Amino acid sequence: MGAARARRLAERTTQPATLGLGLALLALTACTTTTPTPQTAQTPVGSRGVMTSSSSTAPPAPSTTSETTPPAAPTTSTPTTTSQPTTKPTATATPTPVPVVLFRPGDSSPKVRELQARLKQLRWYDGDVTDHYGTRTTAAVKGFQAKRGFASTGLLDEQTWGRVVSMSRPPTRDELNNVVPKPVATSPGKLSWDVDQRCLTGRVICVSKATRMLTWVVDGVPQYQFDVRFGSEALPTREGTFAITWKKKDVISNLYYTPMPYSMFFSGGQAIHYSSNFARLGYNGSSHGCVNVRDWNGLVRLYNEAPVGTKVVVHW
Repeated sequence: MGAARARRLAERTTQPATLGLGLALLALTACTTTTPTPQTAQTPVGSRGVMTSSSSTAPPAPSTTSETTPPAAPTTSTPTTTSQPTTKPTATATPTPVPVVLFRPGDSSPKVRELQARLKQLRWYDGDVTDHYGTRTTAAVKGFQAKRGFASTGLLDEQTWGRVVSMSRPPTRDELNNVVPKPVATSPGKLSWDVDQRCLTGRVICVSKATRMLTWVVDGVPQYQFDVRFGSEALPTREGTFAITWKKKDVISNLYYTPMPYSMFFSGGQAIHYSSNFARLGYNGSSHGCVNVRDWNGLVRLYNEAPVGTKVVVHW
């Protein structure tokens, strides 16, 4: 009886202590944070369902710090450079001066008479000379201009007049008054010819561009003469004192492939020779620099009388 009572008394004494210890352990457990062990997730790989393990990472905690994006730096725009034009500006062409017209159709003046007389010397004008600028004068001026490469207007301008003067001589009183010259004597010494001082000594072939005549002169006495034709403005016949360097009856030009019968060369490739073109067309053409002759018989005679070394004078 006494032993049983003692055991009950002991149990009552130990229960509060055990209860207190349990409450303390409970409180400690409630205050302790446990980190959960990450679980392994099974990921199927391949077509047979073979499982591989991969760690599952917990989502990151949201960041409480807000990042401030700095303002963008101001953009400096580079000015666009305008490219210079590659083409150079076209220079303005200088206008060609208009020729000054001295006389035109319908005008009347003593100068027109002189013009006609000078053109007559050059074989561009036919008939009596007058003070009136008519159709014949216009035609003569046009032909002269075309021959020299000028604008063929038929108007007498300064350029045309200057060329006419340079190619002719002052008209004589007889020429200005239409005095018919005396018939030319056929005997030696009585021929009318354009005298040049260089032709008065020895045996000379004297060629005048002013009269378009070749005169065979012996000791200052004219023997005979005939018409001749000269080169163009582009290929002029040279002027001066020369001598026949060589002769040949049958010659073909190696530049123009034209026949040059009875050639007497006096200055390089320039020669006195017969021209069928001159005989056919007259003064409507020109040579390539040679002295053309259309009198066959007269040239054959001269060819036989003028040996190599004979003086040749070509003058205005």
